[in-house]
Amino acid sequence: MLPDSHIKSQFLNPEEKGPLVLEAQGKTTFNPFEWVKENNSLLETYLLKHGGVLLRNFNIYSMSEFNRIVQIISPELLDYMYRSTPRTRLGGKIYTATEYPADRIIPLHNENAYSRSWPKKIFFFSIIVADEGGETPIADSRNVYKKIDPHIKNKFEEYGVMYTRNYTKGIDLNWQEVFQTKEKEKVEKYCQENEIEYEWKADTPELTTRQTCRATLVHPISGEPVWFNQAHLFHISSLDETSRVSLIKELGETNIPRNASYGNGMPFENEVLDHIREVYASEKVKFKWHKGDIMILDNILMAHGRESFVGERKVAVAMA
Repeated sequence: MLPDSHIKSQFLNPEEKGPLVLEAQGKTTFNPFEWVKENNSLLETYLLKHGGVLLRNFNIYSMSEFNRIVQIISPELLDYMYRSTPRTRLGGKIYTATEYPADRIIPLHNENAYSRSWPKKIFFFSIIVADEGGETPIADSRNVYKKIDPHIKNKFEEYGVMYTRNYTKGIDLNWQEVFQTKEKEKVEKYCQENEIEYEWKADTPELTTRQTCRATLVHPISGEPVWFNQAHLFHISSLDETSRVSLIKELGETNIPRNASYGNGMPFENEVLDHIREVYASEKVKFKWHKGDIMILDNILMAHGRESFVGERKVAVAMA
């Protein structure tokens, strides 16, 4: 039950999959900051049950207002460290969503699942809505876990996932951006603290890192198992054929910017990755952004991605 008549709740589709939409009514009398402050525990309950909440018509249109809402819900925001994608800091600890070309799709994933440190929550704020596409699709990681073939699941849980990254100047993110430092000693310290193997090289690539992480998690509050890794995204097969062939030709397969394998170093079978992608596709939920929408996800329970788009698109992100 919602505490007042200012909010209408509904789901995005008849199957009640995806985030619970909380839409403000009577915008002239509605104070979004007071409502969020008074109903923070209710939002936590919804997040735990549904994995995500979409706040709509909350009169939030500026970055400062978004930051204020986020700070009420989660005062301790995170810096974007050990980066995987290009982002721009918009102020404080608010960033742009991943800055990939508009014609590319970003597969469904849980934020920072390629590392041993990840945000519990992730916030999205729709500032400019694309003319076409540009949705931020989501998928419930609990349902993905249930649908993964048991034999595949057991193998992933036994070995984990090894993420290999090669840092080559001019290709993908350089190590200075990923680790947010120009000092090699700070990179080494971060790697040592996070059990990341590292190797500096005199030629190409400049640096190689390897880290083995778990493939599944159990939610710390609900106790529900979830599929939680980026094997399908980091693996070279996630690239289009032209990019894949070009990178291998230029660098050699062992030196491509990023790749993934079983934790024991054995390569993934193509059919295994195909199966994982098919499961994600079966659970994908899309919705059209409205200007001013704020989506809050439990990052363990809900994966997210990005569809290709036409026109200008701007989405801000915060992690907590």
